[in-house]
Amino acid sequence: MTLNIKRAKEEIKNTIAAYLMKDAYGAYEIPPIRQRPVLLMGPPGIGKTQIMEQISQECRVGLVAYTITHHTRQSAIGLPFIQDRIYNSRRCSVTEYTMSEIVASIYDKIADTGLKEGILFIDEINCVSETLAPTMLQFLQCKTFGNHSIPQGWIIVAAGNPPEYNKSVREFDIVTLDRIKMIPVEADFGVWKEYAQKVNIHPAVISYLDVKRQNFCRIEATVDGKFFATPRGWEDLSRLIQVYEKLHKTADREVVFQYIQYPSIAKDFANYLELYYKYQQDYQVDQILEGRVREGIYPKLERAPFDERLSVMSLVLARLNGGFRELAGKEARLERLEQAFKTMKPKPDQEEASVSRGGGLETGGRKTSAEAAGEEYGSAQEHLAGLAAGMKAERKYKLEARLLSRQEDHLYQDVIQTLEETLRSVKAESRQTREEVWEKVSQVFEAEAEIYDSMFDQWGQRLEHGFDFVEAAFGDSQEMVVFVTGLNSGFYSLWFLRQYECARYYQYNKRLLFDDQEKEILGKMGI
Repeated sequence: MTLNIKRAKEEIKNTIAAYLMKDAYGAYEIPPIRQRPVLLMGPPGIGKTQIMEQISQECRVGLVAYTITHHTRQSAIGLPFIQDRIYNSRRCSVTEYTMSEIVASIYDKIADTGLKEGILFIDEINCVSETLAPTMLQFLQCKTFGNHSIPQGWIIVAAGNPPEYNKSVREFDIVTLDRIKMIPVEADFGVWKEYAQKVNIHPAVISYLDVKRQNFCRIEATVDGKFFATPRGWEDLSRLIQVYEKLHKTADREVVFQYIQYPSIAKDFANYLELYYKYQQDYQVDQILEGRVREGIYPKLERAPFDERLSVMSLVLARLNGGFRELAGKEARLERLEQAFKTMKPKPDQEEASVSRGGGLETGGRKTSAEAAGEEYGSAQEHLAGLAAGMKAERKYKLEARLLSRQEDHLYQDVIQTLEETLRSVKAESRQTREEVWEKVSQVFEAEAEIYDSMFDQWGQRLEHGFDFVEAAFGDSQEMVVFVTGLNSGFYSLWFLRQYECARYYQYNKRLLFDDQEKEILGKMGI
């Protein structure tokens, strides 16, 4: 049975949890010999490789990844050398092998990160050379490279493409297939769209594929050559478009074809992107969400074709989801700051303890109030500096262990910057007691909380203006269905709607959507 990439990711995480579970004696519940390697088999570019890094981060295990087509037999199993052995009282020269580069990388990862359990990911495993094919079969069947075993606690996950996508593919025999856990995967636009909104894929890409879903993943071999458009290509093109926009450059058809190597699709998307920018300029979505709709916009929409109306809905939804995404980042930052700052709150007996401290080395008596204040100041200041240093060390470790996504790394950097700025302010203002330092910390947190509250109210108001605009322009039409459905399918819009009471969202959700679909949406929201 074929799975989408989201379901496959979930199954791999469940497999890791099962394989790493130990009994009361510290042994793995499923013995390593019975821990079948996982084999993901599906079209190129649908995210098989990408989910492995996500899985290692979410499961907090190590990851060593190799594309096996880049290796020779020598690098996979090691180099031969002569070793003397005694057999039947006779000295004999026998061939031994150095440790496999791949196995050595696992031990290096353990030494560098301290993660004793992890994933060994081998990509393109069914595209190996003639000389390496027996080694790969031995690897899947016995979990060894040459004479060297994969360390216990390290789970093997491999990926490959079916023969229709790669002429160099080798089919596994039944003996091998009976020793692996096969997971066939396929492209699924609905799953990818959920991921795309979460990681900020360019809204033009999402809205284009929403209408032209048949172009999401197309791979064809014809007499004129190989033509393909893959999810990986769309994501990489999205990143380039976003950077081009910052550079004030335009991705034309030639640029699009460098990523979407399917001429008719590349041309179609390039034309769509040009129109997308035109609509962005014509309709000024930021003004719409601020409640300032320019004169002539509504008559223009009445005359516009349906594709243009959909594009305008896409622009409005993209801007809202972008704002909700930024707001979610602010909330995560606020929560992390709260966790750090609350450790600095003075204890009820702290002030009394500082007064009763005695025994100065030079005087042998009670410390002066200046000495006590100086020691208290140093303690509180060092505590704050320690928070920043500890978070820096934690970030460095997680980066080296590849346990941080870019979004999580940005969160660490933002919080570290706030802690260091607070420390500089404490020093500049010569705050001399823990209570004074706590007062400064509280001020910083309250200022951050006020910014968040203001942003929350602002985006709530913009959502209301979005509904005002769609109601005035389209009423209870297909466009309203598109708008409400877009809010339902957005990762960050759903996050926002869990906290913001929007009466019209529930009103239109009930009126325009099927009951079953409504239940599914409310289930996602935890209601």
